[in-house]
Amino acid sequence: MRAGLKISAFAAALAATFGTAYGVGQGIDPLVTESAPEPHASHEEAAAEGAAASPAGGLQVSEGGYALDLRTPSVTAGQRSDLRFVIRDSAGRAVTAYERENTKELHLIIASRDLGTYRHVHPARGADGTWSIPVELPRAGGYRVLADFTPAKKGAENLTLGADLAVAGAYEPRRLPEATRTVDVDGYQVRLTGGLTPGTGSELELTVARDGRPVTDLQPYLGSYGHLVALRSGDLAYLHVHPHGRPEPGPDVSFEATAPSSGTYRLFLDFKHDGQVRTAAFTVTAGAVTPGADTDEAAHGH
Repeated sequence: MRAGLKISAFAAALAATFGTAYGVGQGIDPLVTESAPEPHASHEEAAAEGAAASPAGGLQVSEGGYALDLRTPSVTAGQRSDLRFVIRDSAGRAVTAYERENTKELHLIIASRDLGTYRHVHPARGADGTWSIPVELPRAGGYRVLADFTPAKKGAENLTLGADLAVAGAYEPRRLPEATRTVDVDGYQVRLTGGLTPGTGSELELTVARDGRPVTDLQPYLGSYGHLVALRSGDLAYLHVHPHGRPEPGPDVSFEATAPSSGTYRLFLDFKHDGQVRTAAFTVTAGAVTPGADTDEAAHGH
């Protein structure tokens, strides 16, 4: 990535189109024990579900009678701060009851505008409905906070609401990483097979290896052997990704995703092995062939 010109940050952070990274894979909730995942829906069932559901979320601060009230709209780079927010219903009351989705009441994604930064965390909820989590963001710029949840109310649907977060400091934009089929993270190699097709459910298969050998003893994380989040470059639209197929502890983890439009997306796979959660990130262009895909696939015998 090449650095741009440094500018003063607080004002820039409020209007920034790009953000910065603060350690992919850090700040993810550790799990002590978790039962093996339940079998996922078949590919056909996942495709039907994906076609019926809204393929992207997080673009609105309010939807379906609920609103994200971000009580901490700005923080300072390099300083530890408590990020606080409330989910409010149509009457303005704080929501205090949630359905559990993937073992959690609420999933919080914090991402920079350049998609170089990604963090998947699980804040604590107070009795009054206020959610909070300590964060320390090392770089300035514009970020997006995305809350994924389902209220515990009859007929309530899963929602992803988003709000902007400004991080004050010296702002230095970064380029989106180039598209590639294989990424390395902490000694693991993760390979992506498949891609995104605008308006159509597509299969994404991620294969995990360590030191060149397939990993066949992945540990459950958030109810499955892998958790995938997809964000669209530009507006950070949040794609609902569905695992499918019979869950196996590696080396392959499969998902179903629908891209709402053509464009560039960033995929983040969280997987757990040897008691630690790691994140592998990919850049994918919907409807396009990833450069080097034919060469990589031939080399792996696909």
